[in-house]
Amino acid sequence: MCGRYATTRARQELLDEFQVQVDAAGGEIQPDYNVAPTKQVPAVLSRRPKDAPEDEEAVRQLRTLRWGLVPSWAKDLSIGSRMINARVETVHEKPSYRRAFARRRCLLPADGYFEWYTLQNAGDPAEGEKKAKKKPQKQPFFIRPKDGGVMAMAGLYELWKPRGDEDADWLWTCTVITTNAPDDLGRIHDRMPMVVRPDQWDAWLDPELTEPERVRGLLVPAMAGTMDAFPVSKLVNSVKNNGPELIEPSSDGDSSGDRSGALF
Repeated sequence: MCGRYATTRARQELLDEFQVQVDAAGGEIQPDYNVAPTKQVPAVLSRRPKDAPEDEEAVRQLRTLRWGLVPSWAKDLSIGSRMINARVETVHEKPSYRRAFARRRCLLPADGYFEWYTLQNAGDPAEGEKKAKKKPQKQPFFIRPKDGGVMAMAGLYELWKPRGDEDADWLWTCTVITTNAPDDLGRIHDRMPMVVRPDQWDAWLDPELTEPERVRGLLVPAMAGTMDAFPVSKLVNSVKNNGPELIEPSSDGDSSGDRSGALF
């Protein structure tokens, strides 16, 4: 599962990187080093302008969406906190996601994401038994592309408003599609965000491409050896903390702080 990530690119960098045609994000896009569910996050999507005729082409937009997808049929917002991730294996058939998978796909820019590795008891067996009775210690890791490029995480979005309140504003929400992590990352956590390659961005965002198997064919799991994973400060455990120090290599806890993954 992907429950935290970092997205720190400036607005203009996102507009340029994703060749955005319409900036519909509104307000300021601030660097966020500790994105958590229900936060507003930058997203790139293709959609016809409001009130445009049916034959007008969709345009690529930059928007901010609430992380935690709320299906159009949901009675209230609370379901969103349980729908931050959608499994690639079943996303095309689950009632909560299949309509969005067909027509409402997006890209969620990220610098990288966080996962927590459960530290193993080691040393004297007696000490290990004592430790086993305590709550397992978890070491946060930051995982990012080795080349320093932006991760275009595969996402879905939905529009929702309270039933019976036609005057309410539409709420835009999203989820991150996840897949099995390759061996070098699977030791930390068995799942990771699905990433869309730049040469597939046009097709992924195209709302006219609706055939599930063709859409699924656009998603290719990350190749082993392309990501950099290293331990970071446990300050990231609290969503109240937010700064560049959260994504810097750290010797916090039992880790060495070395990027080579000395915990293993």
